[in-house]
Amino acid sequence: MNILKNSKPKILVIGDLMIDHYLFGDSNRVSPEAPVLVVDVKKEEFLLGGAGNVLNNLKAFGADVSVLSVVGDDENGRWLEDRLNQRGINILALIKEKNRKTSKKSRVISSNQQIVRFDKESKEDISKESEEKLIEIFKKNIDRFDIVLLSDYAKGVLTSTLTQKIISLSKVPIFVDPKGKDYSKYKNATLITPNKKEAQIASNIEIKDDESLKKAGFKLKEDLNLKSVIVTLSQDGMAIFEDEMVKIPTVAKEVFDVTGAGDTVLAALGFGVASGKSLKEAAHFANLAAGVVVGKVGAATASLEEIEEYESSLHKSSSEEHIKTFEEIKKVVESLKSKNKKIVFTNGCFDILHIGHVKYLEEAKKLGDVLIVGLNSDESVKRLKGDSRPINTQFDRAYLLASLEAVDYVVIFNEDTPYELIKIVKPDILVKGGDYRGKEVVGSDIAKEVRLIDFVEGKSTTNIIKKIKGHL
Repeated sequence: MNILKNSKPKILVIGDLMIDHYLFGDSNRVSPEAPVLVVDVKKEEFLLGGAGNVLNNLKAFGADVSVLSVVGDDENGRWLEDRLNQRGINILALIKEKNRKTSKKSRVISSNQQIVRFDKESKEDISKESEEKLIEIFKKNIDRFDIVLLSDYAKGVLTSTLTQKIISLSKVPIFVDPKGKDYSKYKNATLITPNKKEAQIASNIEIKDDESLKKAGFKLKEDLNLKSVIVTLSQDGMAIFEDEMVKIPTVAKEVFDVTGAGDTVLAALGFGVASGKSLKEAAHFANLAAGVVVGKVGAATASLEEIEEYESSLHKSSSEEHIKTFEEIKKVVESLKSKNKKIVFTNGCFDILHIGHVKYLEEAKKLGDVLIVGLNSDESVKRLKGDSRPINTQFDRAYLLASLEAVDYVVIFNEDTPYELIKIVKPDILVKGGDYRGKEVVGSDIAKEVRLIDFVEGKSTTNIIKKIKGHL
């Protein structure tokens, strides 16, 4: 994921914008007026939906995002325009058509369950005049983008004429989240991402096993002259069709709401490929991102930090990904604090890793949810312990620490003390060894609490070095 962190691809999204409206509450009684639940609304949210959720996901990943769309000349259309501007999304064009209703989907949710949804929208095709304006603007701007994503919710923006014109004019990959029965309007695109049900309808092949899945996927690829097809399979992951079919199993641990999961997959695939990943690598990234969002309620997004944390929780991330810079740990900490995670911090040289270190770190981790370890750099260790130290380089020491189950993140610092790092982390608990009893602990003025943990008696790097020298 390192390439994704350093990437800011320019991505254009074209499609149906809508408002996702949520009413959250509790339902503890049945209405006396009818056999329906009464929901006591506690919270109300208005979010970008449809193609807007694709935009939201791309912003969460860190992309440079632009949009082309058509809405109604109404209050909801004005709300969408304001929200796009607030989110820092570049509006290439947001055409407002009179007598058109901007799509708004209202959902009532109680105890993480959607009870009812009601929609207000127009579904007819946009006008020819709007089509021509969008095509003209697309022509003038296409050279600015690394990839184009078409988010089709069958609400009239992506007409057959407009879709085919965009595909024929584009000089960059076109990824499509399709809708409807007739996929001919997506012919010659780079990639489409139907779900299993959509792939069945579009291919006219009932998908009941891997063999029928393979036939359906390759039929779509060949009939539409696509470079690739990805069929999302809900709890069974996704299937990639390039030269052969490759299945990627799901990584979702807990599913609260699948709303917007397709948007996340389209955004993640586009972001991954535009950042230089292969389609298979981008699909792995999209699978992780989807695993994060289905564990949330509503049309959610997933940040790179959340995806990395999620991958780590699946024990599929490399130890190197747990070694952070000061800037990276700042973002990680912001994400952790937003989830009310209890952060524990400790530091040291950890030159020759031994059982004393491991037990100390295990005890530290028990004090909270996340353990961040500050590691003295090679230069810092030399200043503290002399020119003969460290025995192991800072990267070797960091990698070994990061591989421990108790350690969540390792950050190398070059100063004599980790004070500047502690200012960034602002830990709930600062941990030091028992030898600090009666002494001032650096960072104690920042952490909420300081805890001392006794070392395992007789276990130290110094003793190990002495023992080795004694046998030379």
